[in-house]
Amino acid sequence: MTRVPSNSPSAPAHRPLPKAELHLHIEGTLEPGLAFALAERNGVTLPYATEDDLRRAYSFTDLQSFLNLYYALMAVLRTEDDFADLADAYLARAKEQGVRHAEIFFDPQAHTARGVPIGTVVRGLSRALDAAPETHGITTRLIMCFLRDESADSALETFEAARPYFDRITAVGLDSAEVGHPPSKFREVYELARQAGLKCVAHAGEEGPASYVWEALDVLGVDRIDHGVRSLEDERLVARLVADRVPLTVCPLSNVRLRVVDDLAGHPLPAMLDAGLLVTVNSDDPAYFGGYADDNFIAVRDALGLDDATLRTLARNSFLASFLDEETRAAYLKELDAF
Repeated sequence: MTRVPSNSPSAPAHRPLPKAELHLHIEGTLEPGLAFALAERNGVTLPYATEDDLRRAYSFTDLQSFLNLYYALMAVLRTEDDFADLADAYLARAKEQGVRHAEIFFDPQAHTARGVPIGTVVRGLSRALDAAPETHGITTRLIMCFLRDESADSALETFEAARPYFDRITAVGLDSAEVGHPPSKFREVYELARQAGLKCVAHAGEEGPASYVWEALDVLGVDRIDHGVRSLEDERLVARLVADRVPLTVCPLSNVRLRVVDDLAGHPLPAMLDAGLLVTVNSDDPAYFGGYADDNFIAVRDALGLDDATLRTLARNSFLASFLDEETRAAYLKELDAF
């Protein structure tokens, strides 16, 4: 992998490459302007006087400090229209960032705990996602995540409540506070998901140790690892991930904002690529972490000196790691090659 200084005259002029986004929490796309608009629509009083006051709250010391604000702002999401508007706003931004395909996480427990039925969430999101190919030129998949700091029984209840909507859901995932909540806690619900024909992904190796990545692979049987940056701490694990071509959905700006790494210049992305890992670059919770998909591409290009070929490899990886059918994947790869 060649790296070029960001101020080098040989650095390519940037255009948003066609790409897939595989690690995106739809609740994490709630921009302050939309949060205030939905609050007014639903008669919700936010604990911030202005959008600027809310933005100033986006200073996090760790994952939990982010989650506290993340869940508090969800109070404005009440109706199908709210979820449709949230998803459509993300898709409009994603189009501008070169996203052709998006695999979108949602957290049903965070909504059902507030009295919002899972059907309201899925139907609202699906309205925007179903229209996305025509309105934004983006194909989508929906991934239902379990909150790992909730009980395994709660995950099982959520899974059963979602059964009527499995025609809209491609995969299950695992997110929220990682430390102290190993993947093995959710063995049973992942077994049920695989039996139901759903794909499986899980957050592992972000704040949690490399052993959590092993558990996600061997206990949960995941198809992809979300984050996975701490995999580099275990050479055997890296060899396993490379041999099995297990994709890692890395989120660089998120890693900086949540103090997983000290700064972007010290991010392990180049080492992960050099090790032969199937790495993708994604935005995670872009409204909170300072950038959408292509903003992350630009940030790693500039901070890490990644050349055009490496950026294209990251874009190619995103389609290879997706849950697309082979015909659509091939069409997107052809578009990328011609770009």
